[in-house]
Amino acid sequence: MLESHRGYDPGALAMARALAAALKAPLVSATVSRLLIDLNRTIGHPQLYSAATRNAPAGLRAAIAAQYYQPYWSQIERLVQQSVSRGLRVIHISSHSYTPVLNGQVRQADVGLLYDPARRGEAGLCARWKTALAETAPALRVRRNYPYHGKAAGLTSELRLRFPARAYLGIELEINQRIVFAAGRRWTALRGQLIQSLRTACADLP
Repeated sequence: MLESHRGYDPGALAMARALAAALKAPLVSATVSRLLIDLNRTIGHPQLYSAATRNAPAGLRAAIAAQYYQPYWSQIERLVQQSVSRGLRVIHISSHSYTPVLNGQVRQADVGLLYDPARRGEAGLCARWKTALAETAPALRVRRNYPYHGKAAGLTSELRLRFPARAYLGIELEINQRIVFAAGRRWTALRGQLIQSLRTACADLP
């Protein structure tokens, strides 16, 4: 299970590191498996703990949250708060990947851009990012709010409650693991394409 998509998101950390290095942005990352605790779930979410840990004693679950979950969330919120308090707008890219086939269904995309449609800034950025990708990599299949909905309870949705839409844009980047596992030039090229297209999209922000 640890080596499967249930255990972690292959390629997500490599993508996050590439984005942070290229854009000179702070990187907050973790290598704790979601089989222990899912760092992209809110406290109280039924999938915060996996089947391996949800029936553990309450004290042990609290200790897991205190050691792994709270520091991760606190560091991200602190970085966002610091920028917002200086009058800056934060573009938060949360890096993920997804299994090519789930429950027998083949996912029909290479890249997914998840956002809250009610947040005009997020919708606009993802539209521009998708357009920029179409220009630099026309063969790439890019879909918005796929294979998940951008409003699902998680880190970005929680931060939307804490920061105004003008100040905080929370985008979840989802990459098909088929490309990650193929490795080689296509995976390298995709990282470069995502970085360059994001630069283009951000340059046009109103």
